[in-house]
Formats: sequence, C-alpha cells, structure tokens
Amino acid sequence: MSMEINKDVYEISKGFPSEERYGMFSQMGRSSVGVASNIAEGCGRKTEKEFITFLYNAVGSLKELECQLFIAKDLGYVDNDVFEKMGGELDLLGKKLISFIKYVMDKNG
Repeated sequence: MSMEINKDVYEISKGFPSEERYGMFSQMGRSSVGVASNIAEGCGRKTEKEFITFLYNAVGSLKELECQLFIAKDLGYVDNDVFEKMGGELDLLGKKLISFIKYVMDKNG
C-alpha cells in the first residue's frame, strides 16, 4: 500500500509548478519513499523491538506526508478530489500500521 501511495505522490506532483521541483515536490517524494523504506528496513532488523521502531518511523513519515498534502492543497497544487482520495489512503495506511505495531507488540507479551 505504501508503494502505491508513493506512485500516487509522484503522479500528482507532476502537476506542481516547476519552482516546486526542489521544494514541495521533493519533500513529498522523500516522505512517501520514507514510509516504504522504513517498513522495508524494519523487516531486515534482528529484533522485533527494532522492527517496531522502524514501523513507528514509517508512521512518522506518513504523518509528514499528510501535512505536506494539506499544504499542497492550501497552495492550490492539489484539487479537493485528489486531496480526499490521498487523505483517505494515508489515513487507512496509518491505521493499518498502528494495528500491525500493536499485533507485533502483543504477540510477544
């Protein structure tokens, strides 16, 4: 799901003004990549505690992306339909990550 969000971010940011190439466009790209990257990096860690830390990092990157989406909407770079769709996807992924973190934590007592 995070990989699909990443593709969506790159797709919508194509419509941003060229002066945002190194600003909002770049920041949103880094945040969306950070979500998937933290999940992947956590999977490669030795302990579940480390894994959980990276899952929380993914949640942080997701919240960062959510904030940037609000800013992009306020600046008129993203229309309301795209904002609602992306916002729903980000919210759902956030809920899934938190549920997964709780599952991993509960699994080990």
